[in-house]
Amino acid sequence: MQKIVVANRGEIALRVMRSAREMGIATVAVFSEADRNMPFVQYADEAVCIGPAPSSQSYLLGDKIIAAARDTGADAIHPGYGFLSENAKFAQAVKDAGLIFIGPSPSSIEVMGSKLAAKQAAQRFGVPMVPGTETPLRSIDEAREVVKKTGFPILIKASAGGGGKGMRVVQQEAELEEQVRLAKSEALSAFGDDAVFIEKYVGAPRHIEIQVLGDQHGNCVHLFERECSIQRRHQKLIEEAPSSVLTPAIREAMGKCAVDVARACDYYGAGTVEFLVDEQLNFYFLEMNTRLQVEHPVTEMITGLDLVKEQIRIARGEKLSITQEQLRISGHAIELRLCAEDPANNFLPDTGRLEIYIRPQGYGVRVDDGYEQGMDIPIFYDPMIAKLIAWGATREEARLRLLRAIDEYHVTGIRTTLPFGKWALQQPAFINGRFDTNFIGKYFTPQALNGQNEEEEKAAAILAAQLWQKAVKPQTPVANGGQNGLSRWKQRRRLR
Repeated sequence: MQKIVVANRGEIALRVMRSAREMGIATVAVFSEADRNMPFVQYADEAVCIGPAPSSQSYLLGDKIIAAARDTGADAIHPGYGFLSENAKFAQAVKDAGLIFIGPSPSSIEVMGSKLAAKQAAQRFGVPMVPGTETPLRSIDEAREVVKKTGFPILIKASAGGGGKGMRVVQQEAELEEQVRLAKSEALSAFGDDAVFIEKYVGAPRHIEIQVLGDQHGNCVHLFERECSIQRRHQKLIEEAPSSVLTPAIREAMGKCAVDVARACDYYGAGTVEFLVDEQLNFYFLEMNTRLQVEHPVTEMITGLDLVKEQIRIARGEKLSITQEQLRISGHAIELRLCAEDPANNFLPDTGRLEIYIRPQGYGVRVDDGYEQGMDIPIFYDPMIAKLIAWGATREEARLRLLRAIDEYHVTGIRTTLPFGKWALQQPAFINGRFDTNFIGKYFTPQALNGQNEEEEKAAAILAAQLWQKAVKPQTPVANGGQNGLSRWKQRRRLR
Protein backbone atom coordinates (compact mmCIF):
# COMPACT_ATOMS: atom_id res chain seq x y z
CA MET A 1 0.00 0.00 0.00
CA GLN A 2 1.77 3.09 -1.31
CA LYS A 3 -1.00 5.69 -1.62
CA ILE A 4 -4.35 6.25 0.12
CA VAL A 5 -7.33 8.38 -0.86
CA VAL A 6 -8.91 9.85 2.28
CA ALA A 7 -12.62 10.03 1.50
CA ASN A 8 -13.48 12.60 4.12
CA ARG A 9 -12.79 16.15 5.23
CA GLY A 10 -11.77 18.30 8.19
CA GLU A 11 -10.11 16.95 11.30
CA ILE A 12 -10.56 13.23 10.55
CA ALA A 13 -8.99 13.62 7.10
CA LEU A 14 -5.94 15.27 8.68
CA ARG A 15 -5.88 12.64 11.41
CA VAL A 16 -5.70 9.81 8.87
CA MET A 17 -3.15 11.59 6.69
CA ARG A 18 -0.73 12.15 9.57
CA SER A 19 -0.66 8.48 10.50
CA ALA A 20 -0.28 7.48 6.85
CA ARG A 21 2.67 9.86 6.45
CA GLU A 22 4.37 8.32 9.49
CA MET A 23 4.02 4.95 7.76
CA GLY A 24 5.59 6.28 4.55
CA ILE A 25 2.28 6.19 2.67
CA ALA A 26 1.30 9.06 0.34
CA THR A 27 -2.18 10.56 0.62
CA VAL A 28 -4.75 12.04 -1.73
CA ALA A 29 -7.40 14.48 -0.52
CA VAL A 30 -10.76 14.60 -2.24
CA PHE A 31 -12.52 17.85 -1.54
CA SER A 32 -15.59 19.92 -2.34
CA GLU A 33 -15.43 23.42 -3.78
CA ALA A 34 -16.21 24.82 -0.31
CA ASP A 35 -13.17 23.06 1.16
CA ARG A 36 -10.58 24.11 -1.43
CA ASN A 37 -8.45 26.01 1.11
CA MET A 38 -8.90 23.68 4.07
CA PRO A 39 -5.80 22.42 5.92
CA PHE A 40 -6.41 18.78 4.98
CA VAL A 41 -6.28 19.71 1.29
CA GLN A 42 -3.00 21.56 1.77
CA TYR A 43 -1.51 18.72 3.84
CA ALA A 44 -2.17 15.91 1.36
CA ASP A 45 0.40 14.94 -1.24
CA GLU A 46 -2.25 15.30 -3.95
CA ALA A 47 -5.76 16.72 -4.04
CA VAL A 48 -8.75 16.26 -6.33
CA CYS A 49 -11.90 18.40 -6.39
CA ILE A 50 -14.95 16.12 -6.63
CA GLY A 51 -17.83 18.60 -6.76
CA PRO A 52 -19.81 21.47 -5.26
CA ALA A 53 -20.20 22.14 -1.55
CA PRO A 54 -23.27 20.01 -0.71
CA SER A 55 -22.14 16.55 0.40
CA SER A 56 -24.75 14.99 -1.91
CA GLN A 57 -22.78 16.47 -4.80
CA SER A 58 -19.30 15.65 -3.49
CA TYR A 59 -18.43 13.56 -0.42
CA LEU A 60 -21.33 11.15 -0.92
CA LEU A 61 -20.49 10.41 -4.56
CA GLY A 62 -18.62 7.13 -4.31
CA ASP A 63 -18.02 6.83 -8.04
CA LYS A 64 -16.17 10.16 -8.12
CA ILE A 65 -14.03 9.13 -5.16
CA ILE A 66 -13.15 5.82 -6.79
CA ALA A 67 -12.35 7.65 -10.03
CA ALA A 68 -10.02 9.98 -8.10
CA ALA A 69 -8.26 6.94 -6.66
CA ARG A 70 -7.77 5.44 -10.10
CA ASP A 71 -6.60 8.72 -11.64
CA THR A 72 -3.98 9.27 -8.93
CA GLY A 73 -2.78 5.67 -8.80
CA ALA A 74 -3.92 5.09 -5.23
CA ASP A 75 -4.07 1.58 -3.77
CA ALA A 76 -6.69 2.12 -1.05
CA ILE A 77 -9.45 4.33 0.29
CA HIS A 78 -9.92 5.30 3.94
CA PRO A 79 -13.48 6.55 4.60
CA GLY A 80 -12.94 8.18 8.00
CA TYR A 81 -16.31 8.42 9.76
CA GLY A 82 -19.64 9.72 8.55
CA PHE A 83 -20.33 10.14 4.81
CA LEU A 84 -19.67 6.73 3.16
CA SER A 85 -17.85 5.04 6.04
CA GLU A 86 -20.72 2.63 6.82
CA ASN A 87 -22.03 2.23 3.30
CA ALA A 88 -21.78 -1.43 2.30
CA LYS A 89 -22.38 -0.66 -1.39
CA PHE A 90 -19.48 1.80 -1.43
CA ALA A 91 -17.19 -0.69 0.31
CA GLN A 92 -18.10 -3.30 -2.28
CA ALA A 93 -17.59 -0.84 -5.15
CA VAL A 94 -14.11 -0.06 -3.83
CA LYS A 95 -13.26 -3.77 -3.80
CA ASP A 96 -14.78 -4.28 -7.25
CA ALA A 97 -12.54 -1.48 -8.55
CA GLY A 98 -9.50 -3.47 -7.42
CA LEU A 99 -8.81 -1.13 -4.48
CA ILE A 100 -8.46 -1.80 -0.76
CA PHE A 101 -11.21 -0.52 1.51
CA ILE A 102 -9.63 0.41 4.85
CA GLY A 103 -12.47 -0.89 6.95
CA PRO A 104 -14.54 -4.03 7.47
CA SER A 105 -16.02 -6.27 4.79
CA PRO A 106 -19.17 -5.14 2.98
CA SER A 107 -21.07 -8.05 4.52
CA SER A 108 -20.10 -7.00 8.07
CA ILE A 109 -21.19 -3.43 7.36
CA GLU A 110 -24.51 -4.66 5.98
CA VAL A 111 -25.29 -6.93 8.94
CA MET A 112 -24.38 -4.38 11.59
CA GLY A 113 -25.94 -1.52 9.63
CA SER A 114 -29.35 -2.98 10.42
CA LYS A 115 -30.02 -2.75 14.15
CA LEU A 116 -32.36 -5.73 13.94
CA ALA A 117 -29.90 -7.89 11.99
CA ALA A 118 -27.18 -6.87 14.45
CA LYS A 119 -29.32 -7.94 17.41
CA GLN A 120 -30.08 -11.27 15.78
CA ALA A 121 -26.39 -11.90 15.10
CA ALA A 122 -25.37 -10.96 18.64
CA GLN A 123 -28.08 -13.12 20.20
CA ARG A 124 -26.41 -16.23 18.79
CA PHE A 125 -23.55 -15.59 21.22
CA GLY A 126 -25.81 -14.92 24.21
CA VAL A 127 -25.10 -11.18 24.33
CA PRO A 128 -27.61 -9.46 26.69
CA MET A 129 -30.41 -7.60 24.91
CA VAL A 130 -32.91 -4.95 25.94
CA PRO A 131 -36.38 -6.61 25.95
CA GLY A 132 -38.36 -5.83 22.80
CA THR A 133 -39.00 -6.97 19.23
CA GLU A 134 -36.57 -9.03 17.19
CA THR A 135 -38.14 -8.29 13.80
CA PRO A 136 -39.52 -5.12 12.16
CA LEU A 137 -42.85 -3.99 13.54
CA ARG A 138 -45.61 -5.10 11.18
CA SER A 139 -48.63 -3.34 12.63
CA ILE A 140 -49.91 -1.22 15.48
CA ASP A 141 -51.70 -4.29 16.85
CA GLU A 142 -48.36 -6.07 17.11
CA ALA A 143 -46.95 -3.02 18.92
CA ARG A 144 -49.76 -3.22 21.46
CA GLU A 145 -49.03 -6.91 22.06
CA VAL A 146 -45.33 -6.18 22.59
CA VAL A 147 -45.92 -3.46 25.17
CA LYS A 148 -48.16 -5.82 27.15
CA LYS A 149 -44.97 -7.80 27.83
CA THR A 150 -42.43 -4.97 28.15
CA GLY A 151 -44.64 -2.35 29.81
CA PHE A 152 -44.24 1.41 29.35
CA PRO A 153 -42.18 3.42 28.69
CA ILE A 154 -40.87 2.03 25.41
CA LEU A 155 -38.49 3.26 22.74
CA ILE A 156 -39.37 3.07 19.04
CA LYS A 157 -36.22 2.94 16.91
CA ALA A 158 -35.45 2.95 13.20
CA SER A 159 -33.73 -0.27 12.16
CA ALA A 160 -31.47 1.59 9.73
CA GLY A 161 -31.15 4.64 11.96
CA GLY A 162 -28.56 6.63 13.82
CA GLY A 163 -28.06 10.02 15.43
CA GLY A 164 -31.45 9.91 17.13
CA LYS A 165 -33.43 9.96 13.86
CA GLY A 166 -36.51 7.75 13.79
CA MET A 167 -36.36 7.41 17.58
CA ARG A 168 -39.38 8.04 19.81
CA VAL A 169 -40.04 7.55 23.52
CA VAL A 170 -43.62 6.48 24.29
CA GLN A 171 -44.89 6.86 27.85
CA GLN A 172 -48.47 5.59 27.51
CA GLU A 173 -50.72 3.64 25.15
CA ALA A 174 -52.67 6.70 24.00
CA GLU A 175 -49.48 7.96 22.28
CA LEU A 176 -48.45 4.66 20.75
CA GLU A 177 -50.11 4.73 17.32
CA GLU A 178 -49.11 8.30 16.52
CA GLN A 179 -45.50 7.82 17.67
CA VAL A 180 -45.11 4.65 15.60
CA ARG A 181 -46.39 6.52 12.56
CA LEU A 182 -44.06 9.47 13.17
CA ALA A 183 -41.04 7.21 13.74
CA LYS A 184 -41.69 5.31 10.50
CA SER A 185 -42.14 8.52 8.56
CA GLU A 186 -38.93 10.03 9.94
CA ALA A 187 -37.01 6.80 9.30
CA LEU A 188 -38.20 6.65 5.69
CA SER A 189 -37.23 10.27 5.12
CA ALA A 190 -33.79 9.94 6.72
CA PHE A 191 -32.74 6.45 5.62
CA GLY A 192 -35.09 5.37 2.83
CA ASP A 193 -36.28 2.53 5.09
CA ASP A 194 -39.31 2.79 7.38
CA ALA A 195 -38.62 -0.39 9.37
CA VAL A 196 -38.85 0.26 13.11
CA PHE A 197 -38.72 -1.91 16.22
CA ILE A 198 -39.52 -1.59 19.90
CA GLU A 199 -37.27 -1.77 22.95
CA LYS A 200 -38.03 -1.36 26.62
CA TYR A 201 -37.00 2.19 27.49
CA VAL A 202 -34.21 2.27 30.06
CA GLY A 203 -34.92 5.55 31.83
CA ALA A 204 -31.54 6.46 33.31
CA PRO A 205 -28.94 4.58 31.25
CA ARG A 206 -25.27 5.16 30.73
CA HIS A 207 -23.98 4.89 27.18
CA ILE A 208 -20.79 2.83 27.32
CA GLU A 209 -19.06 1.44 24.25
CA ILE A 210 -16.23 -1.03 23.70
CA GLN A 211 -13.55 -0.51 21.05
CA VAL A 212 -12.67 -3.69 19.15
CA LEU A 213 -9.97 -4.57 16.64
CA GLY A 214 -10.06 -7.65 14.45
CA ASP A 215 -7.72 -8.88 11.72
CA GLN A 216 -8.34 -11.05 8.67
CA HIS A 217 -6.82 -14.09 10.41
CA GLY A 218 -9.53 -14.57 13.02
CA ASN A 219 -7.89 -12.60 15.84
CA CYS A 220 -9.97 -10.07 17.74
CA VAL A 221 -9.34 -7.98 20.87
CA HIS A 222 -11.13 -5.25 22.77
CA LEU A 223 -9.42 -2.02 23.84
CA PHE A 224 -11.58 -1.40 26.91
CA GLU A 225 -14.47 1.01 27.18
CA ARG A 226 -15.44 4.61 26.56
CA GLU A 227 -18.06 6.45 28.61
CA CYS A 228 -20.23 8.50 26.22
CA SER A 229 -23.22 9.44 28.36
CA ILE A 230 -23.09 13.24 28.07
CA GLN A 231 -25.13 13.84 24.92
CA ARG A 232 -27.48 16.30 23.29
CA ARG A 233 -30.05 15.04 20.78
CA HIS A 234 -28.58 11.53 21.14
CA GLN A 235 -25.18 12.79 19.94
CA LYS A 236 -22.13 12.78 22.18
CA LEU A 237 -20.38 15.87 23.54
CA ILE A 238 -18.02 14.55 26.23
CA GLU A 239 -16.38 11.12 26.20
CA GLU A 240 -13.88 9.49 28.52
CA ALA A 241 -11.90 6.31 28.96
CA PRO A 242 -12.13 4.30 31.05
CA SER A 243 -15.61 4.63 32.60
CA SER A 244 -15.70 5.72 36.22
CA VAL A 245 -18.27 3.07 37.20
CA LEU A 246 -17.24 -0.25 35.67
CA THR A 247 -15.66 -2.86 37.89
CA PRO A 248 -12.89 -5.06 36.45
CA ALA A 249 -15.34 -7.98 36.31
CA ILE A 250 -17.98 -6.01 34.39
CA ARG A 251 -15.32 -4.57 32.09
CA GLU A 252 -14.12 -8.07 31.27
CA ALA A 253 -17.68 -9.32 30.68
CA MET A 254 -18.53 -6.38 28.40
CA GLY A 255 -15.27 -6.79 26.53
CA LYS A 256 -15.98 -10.48 25.90
CA CYS A 257 -19.48 -9.65 24.64
CA ALA A 258 -18.07 -6.99 22.31
CA VAL A 259 -15.60 -9.47 20.84
CA ASP A 260 -18.45 -11.99 20.44
CA VAL A 261 -20.50 -9.40 18.53
CA ALA A 262 -17.53 -8.82 16.23
CA ARG A 263 -17.11 -12.56 15.70
CA ALA A 264 -20.82 -12.87 14.94
CA CYS A 265 -20.27 -11.02 11.65
CA ASP A 266 -16.65 -12.12 10.96
CA TYR A 267 -15.52 -8.58 11.66
CA TYR A 268 -12.11 -7.18 10.84
CA GLY A 269 -10.81 -3.62 11.23
CA ALA A 270 -11.67 -1.11 13.93
CA GLY A 271 -15.22 -1.13 15.24
CA THR A 272 -17.23 -0.14 18.29
CA VAL A 273 -19.87 -2.14 20.14
CA GLU A 274 -22.27 0.08 22.06
CA PHE A 275 -24.14 -0.85 25.23
CA LEU A 276 -26.75 0.64 27.52
CA VAL A 277 -25.88 0.22 31.19
CA ASP A 278 -28.59 0.62 33.81
CA GLU A 279 -28.36 1.82 37.41
CA GLN A 280 -27.54 -1.70 38.64
CA LEU A 281 -24.74 -1.94 36.03
CA ASN A 282 -26.63 -4.49 33.94
CA PHE A 283 -25.57 -3.99 30.34
CA TYR A 284 -27.49 -4.51 27.09
CA PHE A 285 -26.29 -4.59 23.49
CA LEU A 286 -27.32 -1.48 21.57
CA GLU A 287 -25.57 -1.53 18.18
CA MET A 288 -22.23 -1.80 16.44
CA ASN A 289 -20.55 1.02 14.53
CA THR A 290 -18.46 -0.44 11.72
CA ARG A 291 -15.93 2.37 11.49
CA LEU A 292 -13.57 4.55 13.46
CA GLN A 293 -15.43 6.58 16.09
CA VAL A 294 -15.12 10.33 16.62
CA GLU A 295 -14.02 9.65 20.20
CA HIS A 296 -11.28 7.16 19.33
CA PRO A 297 -8.50 9.45 20.68
CA VAL A 298 -9.38 8.71 24.32
CA THR A 299 -8.77 5.01 23.64
CA GLU A 300 -5.48 5.82 21.95
CA MET A 301 -4.42 7.91 24.95
CA ILE A 302 -4.99 5.11 27.49
CA THR A 303 -3.62 2.24 25.37
CA GLY A 304 -0.78 3.88 23.44
CA LEU A 305 -2.09 2.45 20.15
CA ASP A 306 -2.61 4.40 16.94
CA LEU A 307 -5.96 3.06 15.70
CA VAL A 308 -5.54 4.46 12.19
CA LYS A 309 -2.23 2.64 11.79
CA GLU A 310 -3.89 -0.52 13.07
CA GLN A 311 -6.65 -0.09 10.48
CA ILE A 312 -4.10 0.25 7.70
CA ARG A 313 -2.11 -2.79 8.84
CA ILE A 314 -5.25 -4.89 9.06
CA ALA A 315 -6.34 -3.76 5.58
CA ARG A 316 -2.92 -4.84 4.28
CA GLY A 317 -3.61 -8.32 5.62
CA GLU A 318 -1.27 -8.17 8.62
CA LYS A 319 -2.05 -9.82 11.94
CA LEU A 320 -2.90 -7.75 15.00
CA SER A 321 0.18 -6.26 16.60
CA ILE A 322 -1.02 -6.96 20.14
CA THR A 323 -2.85 -9.66 22.12
CA GLN A 324 -5.57 -9.19 24.72
CA GLU A 325 -3.17 -10.17 27.50
CA GLN A 326 -0.72 -7.45 26.49
CA LEU A 327 -3.28 -4.65 26.65
CA ARG A 328 -3.33 -2.41 29.72
CA ILE A 329 -5.16 0.75 30.75
CA SER A 330 -2.73 3.59 31.40
CA GLY A 331 -4.24 6.63 33.09
CA HIS A 332 -7.44 8.39 32.07
CA ALA A 333 -8.48 10.52 29.08
CA ILE A 334 -11.41 12.88 28.53
CA GLU A 335 -12.53 14.41 25.23
CA LEU A 336 -14.68 17.46 24.56
CA ARG A 337 -16.13 17.95 21.10
CA LEU A 338 -15.64 21.56 20.09
CA CYS A 339 -18.67 22.25 17.92
CA ALA A 340 -19.89 25.44 16.27
CA GLU A 341 -23.07 25.39 18.34
CA ASP A 342 -24.74 27.74 20.78
CA PRO A 343 -25.28 25.88 24.09
CA ALA A 344 -27.46 28.75 25.33
CA ASN A 345 -29.81 28.27 22.37
CA ASN A 346 -30.54 24.54 22.51
CA PHE A 347 -27.15 23.73 20.94
CA LEU A 348 -28.27 25.03 17.55
CA PRO A 349 -25.48 25.16 14.93
CA ASP A 350 -23.71 28.49 14.48
CA THR A 351 -21.86 29.76 11.45
CA GLY A 352 -19.37 32.54 10.95
CA ARG A 353 -15.66 33.23 10.77
CA LEU A 354 -13.00 32.05 13.21
CA GLU A 355 -11.79 35.55 13.96
CA ILE A 356 -9.47 34.31 16.71
CA TYR A 357 -8.50 30.65 16.89
CA ILE A 358 -5.67 29.75 19.28
CA ARG A 359 -5.19 26.15 20.42
CA PRO A 360 -4.15 25.10 23.93
CA GLN A 361 -0.84 23.35 24.43
CA GLY A 362 1.11 21.57 27.12
CA TYR A 363 1.73 18.10 28.50
CA GLY A 364 -1.15 15.66 28.14
CA VAL A 365 -3.21 17.89 25.83
CA ARG A 366 -4.17 16.85 22.30
CA VAL A 367 -6.14 18.83 19.71
CA ASP A 368 -7.50 17.12 16.60
CA ASP A 369 -8.88 19.86 14.37
CA GLY A 370 -9.28 20.86 10.75
CA TYR A 371 -9.54 24.65 10.70
CA GLU A 372 -7.26 27.66 10.98
CA GLN A 373 -7.79 31.20 12.19
CA GLY A 374 -9.65 33.36 9.66
CA MET A 375 -11.56 30.47 8.08
CA ASP A 376 -15.33 30.36 7.70
CA ILE A 377 -17.40 27.57 9.22
CA PRO A 378 -19.57 26.30 6.34
CA ILE A 379 -23.24 25.45 6.69
CA PHE A 380 -22.98 22.29 4.59
CA TYR A 381 -21.36 19.90 7.05
CA ASP A 382 -21.30 18.70 10.63
CA PRO A 383 -20.62 21.64 13.00
CA MET A 384 -17.70 19.94 14.79
CA ILE A 385 -14.55 22.06 14.54
CA ALA A 386 -12.18 20.09 16.73
CA LYS A 387 -11.75 17.53 19.47
CA LEU A 388 -9.96 18.58 22.64
CA ILE A 389 -8.49 15.68 24.62
CA ALA A 390 -6.67 15.65 27.93
CA TRP A 391 -4.82 12.73 29.53
CA GLY A 392 -3.91 12.33 33.17
CA ALA A 393 -2.53 9.66 35.46
CA THR A 394 -5.92 9.79 37.23
CA ARG A 395 -9.42 10.86 36.21
CA GLU A 396 -9.16 13.95 38.38
CA GLU A 397 -5.86 14.97 36.81
CA ALA A 398 -7.38 14.53 33.34
CA ARG A 399 -10.42 16.60 34.37
CA LEU A 400 -8.33 19.46 35.73
CA ARG A 401 -6.02 19.37 32.73
CA LEU A 402 -8.98 19.57 30.36
CA LEU A 403 -10.34 22.55 32.28
CA ARG A 404 -6.98 24.27 31.93
CA ALA A 405 -6.93 23.51 28.21
CA ILE A 406 -10.46 24.90 27.75
CA ASP A 407 -9.35 28.14 29.39
CA GLU A 408 -6.42 28.33 26.96
CA TYR A 409 -8.55 27.61 23.87
CA HIS A 410 -9.40 31.02 22.41
CA VAL A 411 -12.17 31.07 19.80
CA THR A 412 -14.11 34.16 18.72
CA GLY A 413 -16.47 34.87 15.84
CA ILE A 414 -18.81 31.96 16.54
CA ARG A 415 -20.52 30.32 19.51
CA THR A 416 -18.99 27.01 20.56
CA THR A 417 -19.42 24.21 23.07
CA LEU A 418 -16.35 25.31 25.04
CA PRO A 419 -18.39 27.13 27.73
CA PHE A 420 -20.64 24.10 28.11
CA GLY A 421 -17.62 21.82 28.48
CA LYS A 422 -16.16 24.02 31.21
CA TRP A 423 -19.50 24.08 33.04
CA ALA A 424 -20.03 20.31 32.72
CA LEU A 425 -16.58 19.37 34.01
CA GLN A 426 -17.22 21.35 37.19
CA GLN A 427 -20.58 19.78 38.04
CA PRO A 428 -20.63 17.54 41.13
CA ALA A 429 -22.39 14.80 39.16
CA PHE A 430 -19.50 14.70 36.66
CA ILE A 431 -16.78 15.00 39.28
CA ASN A 432 -18.28 12.09 41.23
CA GLY A 433 -18.99 10.06 38.11
CA ARG A 434 -22.70 9.80 38.97
CA PHE A 435 -24.43 10.75 35.72
CA ASP A 436 -26.31 9.19 32.81
CA THR A 437 -27.58 10.16 29.37
CA ASN A 438 -30.02 12.58 30.99
CA PHE A 439 -27.14 14.74 32.29
CA ILE A 440 -27.99 17.80 30.18
CA GLY A 441 -31.72 17.56 30.83
CA LYS A 442 -31.20 17.16 34.56
CA TYR A 443 -28.58 19.79 35.25
CA PHE A 444 -28.06 22.19 32.36
CA THR A 445 -29.84 25.46 31.74
CA PRO A 446 -28.70 28.31 29.45
CA GLN A 447 -28.57 30.56 32.52
CA ALA A 448 -25.74 28.41 33.85
CA LEU A 449 -23.45 29.95 31.22
CA ASN A 450 -24.34 33.62 31.78
CA GLY A 451 -21.50 34.54 34.13
CA GLN A 452 -19.12 32.27 32.28
CA ASN A 453 -19.89 33.90 28.91
CA GLU A 454 -19.28 37.35 30.34
CA GLU A 455 -15.83 36.32 31.56
CA GLU A 456 -14.99 34.72 28.23
CA GLU A 457 -16.13 37.76 26.27
CA LYS A 458 -13.95 39.94 28.48
CA ALA A 459 -10.97 37.66 27.96
CA ALA A 460 -11.60 37.61 24.20
CA ALA A 461 -11.72 41.41 24.12
CA ILE A 462 -8.40 41.60 25.97
CA LEU A 463 -6.82 39.09 23.61
CA ALA A 464 -8.11 40.96 20.56
CA ALA A 465 -6.68 44.19 21.93
CA GLN A 466 -3.30 42.54 22.45
CA LEU A 467 -3.26 41.12 18.92
CA TRP A 468 -4.30 44.47 17.44
CA GLN A 469 -1.63 46.30 19.42
CA LYS A 470 1.06 43.91 18.17
CA ALA A 471 -0.09 44.20 14.57
CA VAL A 472 -0.62 47.96 14.44
CA LYS A 473 1.67 49.46 17.06
CA PRO A 474 4.46 47.14 18.26
CA GLN A 475 5.89 47.84 21.66
CA THR A 476 9.35 49.42 21.91
CA PRO A 477 11.93 46.62 22.36
CA VAL A 478 14.00 48.12 25.17
CA ALA A 479 15.58 46.18 27.99
CA ASN A 480 14.17 47.92 31.05
CA GLY A 481 11.02 49.60 29.86
CA GLY A 482 8.71 50.46 27.00
CA GLN A 483 6.41 53.41 26.53
CA ASN A 484 5.83 55.50 29.65
CA GLY A 485 8.75 53.67 31.27
CA LEU A 486 6.73 50.48 31.80
CA SER A 487 8.13 47.02 31.14
CA ARG A 488 6.32 44.78 28.66
CA TRP A 489 5.20 42.59 31.54
CA LYS A 490 3.56 45.54 33.28
CA GLN A 491 1.93 46.71 30.06
CA ARG A 492 0.38 43.27 29.56
CA ARG A 493 -0.75 43.23 33.16
CA ARG A 494 -2.51 46.56 32.64
CA LEU A 495 -4.58 45.10 29.81
CA ARG A 496 -6.10 42.56 32.18
